[in-house]
Amino acid sequence: MRVGFAGLGRMGARMAENCARAGHELSVWNRSAGPAEELASRIGADIAPTPAELAAGCELVISMLANDEAAHSVYLGENGLIAASGADLLVEMGTMSPGLVAELAAAAGARGKRFVDAPVSGATAAAADAQLLIMAGADDSLAARLGPVFDAMGRQTIWLGRSGAGAAMKLAVNMLIHGLNQTVAEALTLAESAGIEPARAFDVFESSAAAAPMLHYRRALYLDEAAQDVTFTVDLAAKDLTLALDLATATGVAMPQTRINLDILRSAMSGGFGARDMASVVNYMRGRKE
Repeated sequence: MRVGFAGLGRMGARMAENCARAGHELSVWNRSAGPAEELASRIGADIAPTPAELAAGCELVISMLANDEAAHSVYLGENGLIAASGADLLVEMGTMSPGLVAELAAAAGARGKRFVDAPVSGATAAAADAQLLIMAGADDSLAARLGPVFDAMGRQTIWLGRSGAGAAMKLAVNMLIHGLNQTVAEALTLAESAGIEPARAFDVFESSAAAAPMLHYRRALYLDEAAQDVTFTVDLAAKDLTLALDLATATGVAMPQTRINLDILRSAMSGGFGARDMASVVNYMRGRKE
């Protein structure tokens, strides 16, 4: 299948490479040319100069964009994906607001196209290893067409039945992840304050009833965040929780713990942690005292 891929950041570049490795012909586009040129030279992909030209040459376009602003521009802006000829199936795999998903789905439908929200769960290591969980805002009638591409990037696809469900589910998942991130930070600093060596404390966390996969694959980040590559920033974590709380307000759901977690992330951002990995909340909490 001829697949277009837009958005080649930390996650997107790894996902696109896995698509190429699975045998799909790839065309790529990125807002800044460098990442597109580097990836294209490594996997033999074509580079499209605009999103519209990316869509024109492909059957399907996947995008992995940072936020609503970027997605709105790439899909609806000048030379955007929706107004372009070519690909009639457009799939956004980043974390977007359900409101934007509804807008993009309606705009695509008016042009005879299908827009699918299919965000992923898993950080850069899962993206590199094609072990992402894909939450698709569609029913499995699209499995025959999208399955081979999704299978190249992920370990499992869950079809959630309707447009927008993928975006909502991703916010719920990330709310759990960022809540766990905060709790790990507090638990680790508590153990340290009692004289327990951090690595030993983490051994206990990973062997306890509270163990979750992210504790294992993020262990090095929690124990020495500054020495590791950034996988997911505090800024992005705050964006996720803001979107989750916006959805909660719209649906009348109370989320008091998430509001507290967002307040802490915003305080960390004010303290210069915004561009650091979300595991840096451990170091932020070390600096806070009752």
